[in-house]
Amino acid sequence: MIETKELLDPARVAEMSAKGMMSSLYAQLKPDAVAVYGPRSQRTFAQLNSNANRLVAALARAGVGDGDHIALICGNTVEFVEVLAAVYRSGLRLTPINWHLSPPEVAYIVGDCQAKALIASADFAAPALASVNDNLKIKLAIGGEIEGFDSYEKALAAESDADPDNPVHGTTMMYTSGTTGRPKGVFRARAMVIPPTWGEGSPKGYEINEDVNLCCGPAYHAAPLAFDIAQPLNAGVTIVLMERFDPEELLKTIEKYRVTHTHMVATMFQRILALPKEIREKYDVSSLRHILHGAAPTPPEIKRAMIEWLGPIINEYYAASEGGGAFMINSEEWLTKPGSVGRLLPGSGTRLINDKGEDVPVGEVGQIYFPHSPIARFEYYNDKAKTQAAELEGGDHFTVGDMGYVDEDGFLFLTGRTAECIISGGVNIYPQEVDNEFVRHPAVRETCTVGVPNTEWGEEVKAVIALYPGYQPTPELAKELLDFIRPSLAGYKMPRSVDFVDDIPRSEAGKVQRRQVRAPYWAGRDKQI
Repeated sequence: MIETKELLDPARVAEMSAKGMMSSLYAQLKPDAVAVYGPRSQRTFAQLNSNANRLVAALARAGVGDGDHIALICGNTVEFVEVLAAVYRSGLRLTPINWHLSPPEVAYIVGDCQAKALIASADFAAPALASVNDNLKIKLAIGGEIEGFDSYEKALAAESDADPDNPVHGTTMMYTSGTTGRPKGVFRARAMVIPPTWGEGSPKGYEINEDVNLCCGPAYHAAPLAFDIAQPLNAGVTIVLMERFDPEELLKTIEKYRVTHTHMVATMFQRILALPKEIREKYDVSSLRHILHGAAPTPPEIKRAMIEWLGPIINEYYAASEGGGAFMINSEEWLTKPGSVGRLLPGSGTRLINDKGEDVPVGEVGQIYFPHSPIARFEYYNDKAKTQAAELEGGDHFTVGDMGYVDEDGFLFLTGRTAECIISGGVNIYPQEVDNEFVRHPAVRETCTVGVPNTEWGEEVKAVIALYPGYQPTPELAKELLDFIRPSLAGYKMPRSVDFVDDIPRSEAGKVQRRQVRAPYWAGRDKQI
């Protein structure tokens, strides 16, 4: 019997973390404790480790291993966590796919990431079937049948549950989009490996045998995946998965599992606060110790109300899927600097740059550039031009288009974006993707999709369209245009409305002036998110 002290010796932890084998340690430390509570099933630490090993073996049998890419179309179920645990010990690169996307959008990502394995829940059979291609060596269906796919459960049952002989730490490749209209993978040649720590000195202050981390957002999204799946998985903390966000169900789940940690976005805060007071007070949520939020701007009055209700346990971060950032602000700091996303620490390397390429002085708005990671520098997969377009001259810094300023005390405030990205409910929507669908209609001469104010979601999608001669700007045509693009786009990307204009403004170089189109909808507002 291996002693706990030996298992969690810092040198042992560092060694196992580097190999992606932390789940194996926890399987020895507390085999019968529940590692993951899912909406349909659960796994102990021993079961999670065994199934991760079996999946590695099943993939290897099909010729999929170190350095290969796999795609996953799966909801918030225990299998999602199993797949991630398997990737971490096999040198694989995992792309979790947004199951809200249309089948053609999913198929594009599966093909673009050059996946050799596709694992899909039977709940999402349509996009899975649309994604089948000749590059795939193995296709597995979770929780039911998909034509042409093998059973995930049967494939695992046929393999040994022994730890792999030569584990290699794998990683993820999330997909994000941009002005080209096609999503691109955020590729890193090396995994960013951070050994877990516990107690007050750790980022979340995890207690290994006491804490419970709730994932109430979609696990395919970068933030819930990092903060509510990867971090607790790495630290041996129990994970609870919600299949869909519902404000009262969230409170019920916190009470039932005595949840201590979770990640949310601004829209979730708003929906919780919109519950009748008697509903909010009905549930005991006193176990909560750490709520992390980010991904979209939060109205100060909403955040203040959350702090007043739950106490100073709300912590905000600012970063990007590409990396960089490392901004964090706790409740006490935020109350003295409402609206800030954290202090710009000396030596962080983050820069605010004006249109001339110069660093801006205190109080002046500039575009935010993060330093590339010296350990695991990113690039957009198979898109050198997109990578270079995001970088500052010299290539040491990159931007995702956010704008902001630093005050006299060093706190960063976001003021807007370069307008190529719409954030609705914490989800990024890239307008060029929508534009590309509209222009296929014979009536559309030019189009410019923008984000406009929405009280609950922060922004909603609006299409601004110029027509060819002979077409009239009528409500009937607006509906026809929306119906035309609907089959090609995920529902959350669909414009809520269409405005017709005579012309779309363009620069001398011919580029659509999206900020100019967007500006009238945000006139009179202090923050142009």
